[in-house]
Amino acid sequence: MTIERQCQLLGLPRSTYYYQPRPESAENLRLMRRLDELYLECPFFGSRRMAATLGVNRKRAQRLMGILGIEALYPKPNLSRPAGGHEIYPYLLRGLSIERPNQVWSTDITYLPMRGGFLYLVAVMDWFSRFVLSWELSNTMETGFCVTALEAAFHFGQPEICNSDQGSQFTAADFLAPLKKRGIAISMDGRGRALDNVFIERLWRSLKYELIYPGDFASGADLYPALDRYFHFYNYRRPHQALNYCMPADLYPREAHRKRVSL
Repeated sequence: MTIERQCQLLGLPRSTYYYQPRPESAENLRLMRRLDELYLECPFFGSRRMAATLGVNRKRAQRLMGILGIEALYPKPNLSRPAGGHEIYPYLLRGLSIERPNQVWSTDITYLPMRGGFLYLVAVMDWFSRFVLSWELSNTMETGFCVTALEAAFHFGQPEICNSDQGSQFTAADFLAPLKKRGIAISMDGRGRALDNVFIERLWRSLKYELIYPGDFASGADLYPALDRYFHFYNYRRPHQALNYCMPADLYPREAHRKRVSL
């Protein structure tokens, strides 16, 4: 069967079949890394301030911020309006006393710059102990790697509440299904309120300042084992001031099941 006929049966133009996506230019990768650094320092900067700081036009700043999945932190109107076609749940953690492991888990995605490109990282964390239960890398923002990380976290047990933001990955039916199946209460941050998930935001800040920026990794092949070592260090050897200088593993009751690479 010819390519033309296959495209006809699928209802696709032939140009779609032959299209080869172009990677981001070296200049855009440099700007994206700088945007990510600026966002850690000044999360309240919108596209106008980002554009002025970087010396680019606002449209370019908006496009790159979209790729990174970041937006300025400020109160937005109609915060209770759900996104079309997605299930949105209320934020359940405000005023809640977190007293034990597996009471609350949280999950989030962040952008990781590399010399020749970038990847996205998702992690699942226990709020009480700050123990990183699982993590996965992906070169797209599809839902699959988030579901994989969630399923890996279930090797430790399950939480009473699972909190995330309202990103499309976490409002997707595939992600919500295993939570509903286990009777886990679903909590979601208010739109534009990243600090509702403050502990995992602090994890991203520590990870980037302690590993990603100093490491300046060339590729995912270099980044993956470095992340594996870092999260083992974070869980088992890094004292946390908020935990009275205990390690997360001191407060979390089980050993990690993830297979580690050789150190």
